[in-house]
Amino acid sequence: MPRLAYPKLAPEAYEKLLAVGHYLSTGTALEPVLLELVYLRASTLNGCGFCIAMHTAELKKHHEPQTRIDAISNWQASDAFTPRERSALAWTEAITNIQSTHASEADYAAVNQFFTGKDLVDLTVAIAQINSWNRLAIAFAVEWKPPHPTKAVGAP
Repeated sequence: MPRLAYPKLAPEAYEKLLAVGHYLSTGTALEPVLLELVYLRASTLNGCGFCIAMHTAELKKHHEPQTRIDAISNWQASDAFTPRERSALAWTEAITNIQSTHASEADYAAVNQFFTGKDLVDLTVAIAQINSWNRLAIAFAVEWKPPHPTKAVGAP
């Protein structure tokens, strides 16, 4: 059975999610590569094929080596990431798997070593946003098709 075209059926909701993405990429101090690593890790945890392909492509646009992109699935065992990136990836797992972790005091203390105040709120919003995109793309079986130059990047 064909799935719904959610951007057409709920264009205001779709536009608001795009606006959050715009805020994250232009109104925060979070580095573009850090955001893409977080997006890729959450998408990997959620099994969102569309988002995995899109954020892999975005990391390649940022000239990230394939070894770092591949290492995201087992980042804990890799030395490819900075301590700040590792902290963001750990927080991504805690927030994406919130039903298991409940963002424990230990998780919060660990992320606070590298992210505080607005930066931590922005990082958490980024994680919440990619989890929203993952759920929409999975629920409505969105397939990856590289975007046309005029299509908004970051939207399934």
